[in-house]
Amino acid sequence: MKKTWKYDFDIIKYTKAIELNHGNFGAYNNRGIAYQKRGNNDLSIRDFSKAIELNPTFVQAYINRGNVYQETGQYESSIADLTRAIELQPWNSMAYNNRGFTYMLMGRYGEAERDIRKAIELSPNNIYALNSMAELCAARQDAIEACRWLRLAIEKGYNNWSYIRNSETYANIRNAPCFMKLMLRK
Repeated sequence: MKKTWKYDFDIIKYTKAIELNHGNFGAYNNRGIAYQKRGNNDLSIRDFSKAIELNPTFVQAYINRGNVYQETGQYESSIADLTRAIELQPWNSMAYNNRGFTYMLMGRYGEAERDIRKAIELSPNNIYALNSMAELCAARQDAIEACRWLRLAIEKGYNNWSYIRNSETYANIRNAPCFMKLMLRK
């Protein structure tokens, strides 16, 4: 994990790049990421929006802004941005995964499963999509399926143990024997 000062340095660096070239949509996007990492969601949304304004086909800015909207509970805005990313790049596994995760947070499990399965179909080794499927199964209180998907994600390299331990999405299965067995790994 980057140190906090690193994000401050990134903000300064990308601000300078923007001053040198006001049309540098990539610098706006990257500064938006730094603002997001610093917890300044308003400024990150502003920068992602500027990147999109400068380049309306810049998929990553839609995904990034959609993620901030998701994190801040603005689910409909998140869905809109992630849908636009999918329209621009129908092969983008992360756009499908993130939209599916947003649907899950909204309790729209059928749409969530459709999108997360599409993400896995597009990229079978997408550890984030595999974890999202585990979280969806946990939300549905299906501990066995959740553990199966989580075990697969871990086997393929997912190792955010802090997230697994603390995520509200796993609350329904924390006491399930299969979950506790997986957690013994870390």
